[in-house]
Amino acid sequence: MPTSPSTGAGRYAPSPSGDLHIGNLRTAILAWLFARTTGRAFVLRVDDLDRVRPGAAERQLDDLAAVGIDWDGPVVYQSTRLPSYDASVARLTAAGRTYECYCTRREIQQAATAPHGPMGAYPGTCRDLTEAERAERRAQGRPAAIRLRADVDEYVITDLLHGEYRGAVDDLVLRRGDGVPAYNLTVVVDDAAQGIDQVVRGDDLLASTPRQAYLAELLGLPAPVYAHVPLVLNREGKRLAKRDGAVSLADQRALGNTPGDVVAAIANSLGYTARTTAELREVFEPQRIPVKPWILEPIGLFRPEGCP
Repeated sequence: MPTSPSTGAGRYAPSPSGDLHIGNLRTAILAWLFARTTGRAFVLRVDDLDRVRPGAAERQLDDLAAVGIDWDGPVVYQSTRLPSYDASVARLTAAGRTYECYCTRREIQQAATAPHGPMGAYPGTCRDLTEAERAERRAQGRPAAIRLRADVDEYVITDLLHGEYRGAVDDLVLRRGDGVPAYNLTVVVDDAAQGIDQVVRGDDLLASTPRQAYLAELLGLPAPVYAHVPLVLNREGKRLAKRDGAVSLADQRALGNTPGDVVAAIANSLGYTARTTAELREVFEPQRIPVKPWILEPIGLFRPEGCP
């Protein structure tokens, strides 16, 4: 049932790289439920700066509507917001908070194995290059990414499901070498621009959240309330993917199942009996969300034993 109202918003922001699978739909429904039961607006944003498949965004929006998700205002497409990202990078650069990085992906992967910081953290190879060294790399034809010059090694955020979480912060990429703004920048800039004060997403993104909250602080932007929810996994304990079988709404329709059947299965996985998102909204309690991932058996999706 609704709790204290908010003037902010929640959101769902898919990447149009293909059809949404049941794990995506479950997370979208949870984001919608968190927003609607706390008096928030709910907005959609399409992260279409990379891996865009023709027609995917339209199918994704159709599938979200089919399972009962509604949203406020027009859908925002990141490809229309490039000036905002450029302005944020320029602002950080003017404050001495950025530097050019010429490392290849292979060099970064090899450097990340060195014993200086958490696995995967950028070790600062290009942080203190001289102008002559930068000129040499440019002459070699190496494209320059723009990295944040972080002055902390870790940052603490509070998550509604995970509590206080302390995560690593490194010199994250703001703009890739091909000129495309990086996810960790765009998500921070866009959430603030859309008035989003509640972010509900998969817990595979929890580790990157301290970086984003730190970046928001540097840009003078408010950090949202976070809730990182358990993923849907396949029978092998890996993230759900198209190769796992009938995992999209179109797949389930082809098997004779309706969007209501899919919503019922998702509700079952959350511990509820409901066939519509409207019914689920009336009984939803965030504190009841299962802490473990949902292991999905697509063939038995609509049998009681197919859900925990």
